[in-house]
Amino acid sequence: MTTIESANILILAADGYERSELRVPLEELKKRGADVKIASIKTGEIKSWDKKDWGDTVPVDLEAKNVKAEDFDALVLPGGQINPDILRGNDDAMKVVRDFVKSGKPIVAICHGPWLLVEADALRGRKATSYHSIRTDIRNAGASWKDEAVVVDNGIITSRSPEDLPQFVAKIVEEVQEGRHNRRAA
Repeated sequence: MTTIESANILILAADGYERSELRVPLEELKKRGADVKIASIKTGEIKSWDKKDWGDTVPVDLEAKNVKAEDFDALVLPGGQINPDILRGNDDAMKVVRDFVKSGKPIVAICHGPWLLVEADALRGRKATSYHSIRTDIRNAGASWKDEAVVVDNGIITSRSPEDLPQFVAKIVEEVQEGRHNRRAA
């Protein structure tokens, strides 16, 4: 069993991530002792979307093409409309998501982040939530969409919006400490 203090957690994001949905997990998980890395499809920095305009940036620790799921205990997928739309069209980013699905390690996605799970065909037959505007996408991917702050199904954690971040982060900690889950691969 992994403790949060010894956990290695990966956040996969691109330009246009919803600021709070990356920053809050990043900062809260680091406060609890986790080693958190940012992966993206480019090097340098990625820029946030903060409510109605571009926001600040975070440095990228590694490119998606260099990510090895075995080096991490969990994958975090922040939302925003732009970020997951860019990532779901990128083969390297989708390989990261699919590798984590196969690994059984916790995968957590908030807001529009579940679009990546849809693209990986990881939601079929599961319960999930998301930002309300993509609930039909979630249902069309074969999931049972729930209007709840956090929905967990066999180590796949989904959440609706920034308002749910406290519950979202708490569930990340719980699932990381729980460890791997037996689930079908994407």
